[in-house]
Amino acid sequence: MALEKKFVKEGIRNKDLEGFLTSEFDRAGYSHSIIQRTPLSIRITIFARRPGLIIGRGGKNIEMITRVLKEKFGFENPQLDVQEIENPDIDAHIIAKWIASSIERGLNFKRVANIALERVMGAGAAGVALRISGKLGGDMGRTEKFNAGYLNYSGDPAETMVDKAYAQANVKLGMIGIQVRIMRELPRELTVVKKVFVEEEAPVASEEKKAVEEQDVAEEKTDEKEAVEKKAVSEKKQAPKEETKPKEKKEKKQSKEKKTEQKKKAKVEDNGDNKEKATK
Repeated sequence: MALEKKFVKEGIRNKDLEGFLTSEFDRAGYSHSIIQRTPLSIRITIFARRPGLIIGRGGKNIEMITRVLKEKFGFENPQLDVQEIENPDIDAHIIAKWIASSIERGLNFKRVANIALERVMGAGAAGVALRISGKLGGDMGRTEKFNAGYLNYSGDPAETMVDKAYAQANVKLGMIGIQVRIMRELPRELTVVKKVFVEEEAPVASEEKKAVEEQDVAEEKTDEKEAVEKKAVSEKKQAPKEETKPKEKKEKKQSKEKKTEQKKKAKVEDNGDNKEKATK
């Protein structure tokens, strides 16, 4: 029982330490801390977006934190190490706190969750899962889930490769719980399978590309041949028409001239007959 009480006390102390660091260095983008026991001291690593604000000028904040750790939390000989978060968009703690603060400011939880998914996947994560529980716009509590990409929920990858974080949002209707799971990269087995699959598919795709290109070239050649043949046929059809048109015009003119001459002759003959009759 004594050992169990010791673990319970340590868990409560670590939880209180997280609350203290979160409230004290919220502006510095505090993410989380890791406590490691060594034979000579206790090493506490603090992760934040802006470590300079935690360290302070000349290390004043470091001295204050070590004093609080000794007096308030009872850590013996604590050693602090402040680390900068290189990519905050795939840090589960920062994303969970951002979702909580956005919901507290009155934004729609669905919109906030979708924006968070886009941020995490856009930063290069393999997968992300969000779980928001509480009174989400009604008297009845419910749970909404959002996910994207690939994510392990069990096994060794779920324990070692998935970053988990929890946050709470205080709204008028009550408390809203937020759970964030982020897998930053795919397991080694999946990456190897993906690489082999891509290498096998690459030559097939290149061969298909070549076949398609050759087919396109052949189709272009056939189209050019057909166009040339059509032009030749059209020219042949148009050539005799152009030759016959002037002939037809000449023949029409000649026929008109003959008709006019015949009419003139007929008139002259009629006039001569009329004169003979008049003389008689």
